[in-house]
Amino acid sequence: MNNSLSELTVIVVTFKTDITLLRNCLNSIDSRVKVIIVENSKNFVNKKEIENQYKNVKILCSGSNLGYGSGNNFGLDRTTTRYALILNPDVVCRENYFKNIEKYIDNKADFSIIGSQYEDNEEWAPCGYFNNKKTIDFDPKKDPDLIKVDWVVGCSLLIDLNKFKSTKIFDENFFLFFEEFDLCKQIKNLSGNVFSSKSLIIDHLGFKGSFAYNKDYAIEALKIRNWHWMWSFFYYHKKNEGYFFAFKKTFGKLIKSFFKSIYYFISFNKNERIRYSYRFLGLINSMIGKKSWFRINF
Repeated sequence: MNNSLSELTVIVVTFKTDITLLRNCLNSIDSRVKVIIVENSKNFVNKKEIENQYKNVKILCSGSNLGYGSGNNFGLDRTTTRYALILNPDVVCRENYFKNIEKYIDNKADFSIIGSQYEDNEEWAPCGYFNNKKTIDFDPKKDPDLIKVDWVVGCSLLIDLNKFKSTKIFDENFFLFFEEFDLCKQIKNLSGNVFSSKSLIIDHLGFKGSFAYNKDYAIEALKIRNWHWMWSFFYYHKKNEGYFFAFKKTFGKLIKSFFKSIYYFISFNKNERIRYSYRFLGLINSMIGKKSWFRINF
């Protein structure tokens, strides 16, 4: 095994993930790299099938749905290599992805996290700054390979674990959303380096890595996303800027969600009623200091 890649472990957190989707992700990972799949439940249905097909893969069940941050902490705690790559199961790594990771490891690049970029234009920016007045405008002909930024998206994170005191790098109060922003914020506060790499290119389906890929669970996915989006939005700002800043930033969203949920109830628009009522509930729970308790039972 190549010395560089022997120092890398890929962590893939799943929750009743579509098997075809997961295979697409695993097929894009260099077979020389160790992979830990953390299934956020008590049973991974296709365990033998996947481990027989992919000799570099080890599957661990967490026993319950831990969410993104805690699930990745679970995997990182069982990682013995210096470097880890957190990869969502709805991500496919493009050609030379792992060859390009090697050069960062070989050259001992000084980073806490390196994020990936997208091959095509997507709805979500791959990175940015906490100061919204700054903009990201990539120019492949001019930009350096590594662009120093404040935050990167959490679907693909190359991490140097030597830069952290513990493998519990994510705040486990979050269940879903804003974990990577919070992590990048903590790194920046400690003067660590967060980069976006134009050499690490991925395809990202977005919100397809768990049960949400199954259309039969579309309503459940709508509930959990909107509840946790607002819970995490408030908690993130409360943690990093204080309660009153968070309250001021979200009060308008609270009022908007309340009245829109009533409007869509009256107009018999089920999906929009669910969207805004669960945003309201998630935000209220976060404002009064409740934990991110909301889950979907299967």
